Amino acid sequence: MQWRNKVSGDIPRLEAALDYRFREQALLRQALTHRSFGVPHNERLEFLGDSILNAVTAWLLFDAFPDRSEGELSRLRASLVKKETLAELAIDLGLSEYLRLGDGEARSGGYQRPSILADTLEALFAAICLDGGFDAAKRSVSRLLGPRIAAIDPETHGKDSKTRLQEWLQAQRLALPEYQIVSQHGEAHDQHFVIACKIPALDLICQGEGGSRRAAEQVAATRALAELPVVTKGKKS
Repeated sequence: MQWRNKVSGDIPRLEAALDYRFREQALLRQALTHRSFGVPHNERLEFLGDSILNAVTAWLLFDAFPDRSEGELSRLRASLVKKETLAELAIDLGLSEYLRLGDGEARSGGYQRPSILADTLEALFAAICLDGGFDAAKRSVSRLLGPRIAAIDPETHGKDSKTRLQEWLQAQRLALPEYQIVSQHGEAHDQHFVIACKIPALDLICQGEGGSRRAAEQVAATRALAELPVVTKGKKS
């Protein structure tokens, strides 16, 4: 392959990681091209790739967890196809080496932007499907998501910390946690919250910080979850 981008990425290495070798290199080039670079870019491919990814992920989860309900499978799928997960997969692929970005987007850190990485990965799945068919795209998605699906604990995976904490307390027949604002400061567009998560029945108080009340509550709940084994052990002694 003769075309190059920012750092002359090793295209055969990328194809090996995707478990697919392109016959039509123009499709691969388009999938890696952000709209800031020019046309043809990858936005239409991203649209198609999103649907392909959701369909294949649903298929893989359906096979992997035959006893799980539709709601549980939907939750697991949402955690696997979200922007953050796709960006992590793209980073593992070294995808930033292959992106074709306009100068302005490149200077502003576009090569590492999670949304661009996630969108490009979806575009790649579409390009594979168009070049080699749905089975080829399914094989590529399976190669990337398979290890994550194999490691899933369906009881907790995809649930946020507040939900997991609430379910644990309900299972113990304990009152739900109380979330209280400890402090709040900053301008409307750049606020900072400190939230306390209080569980009176366990004499437990954990604080979390974040750029929104919701984010701070999640951090506080995460810290409370980390304390639960210690707390319950102490209660039994």
